[in-house]
Amino acid sequence: MVTITDFAERQSKNGSKFYALILQGGLEMILSEESGRYYATAKQASVTSTFDEKTCQGLVGTKLPGRINRIVCEPFDYTIQETGEVVKINHRWAYNPNEGSMEEIVFDKEPSTEGVAF
Repeated sequence: MVTITDFAERQSKNGSKFYALILQGGLEMILSEESGRYYATAKQASVTSTFDEKTCQGLVGTKLPGRINRIVCEPFDYTIQETGEVVKINHRWAYNPNEGSMEEIVFDKEPSTEGVAF
């Protein structure tokens, strides 16, 4: 399950505005490679919508079936806000309406995206 936690106004290439819904997956406990201690996190992704601002506001808190998956993409530079460090990233997070198999969930494997349009 994912939850709509927020929304953001965006601008298309032709200059018109639209709203994207911000989706968040469930709580995950990740083992830090640096400290060896666990920290809590949740994956986030945005999904474009055809809704107006008022409708988006009303959708905050709505739960949807699916999960947030890591998708490999062309490398791009990303600036870490806290430190100002620029790192190269070659993935993005995307909503997948399929819950995934038990093996994918337990072992955090990349799901099959066969037949799924992103």
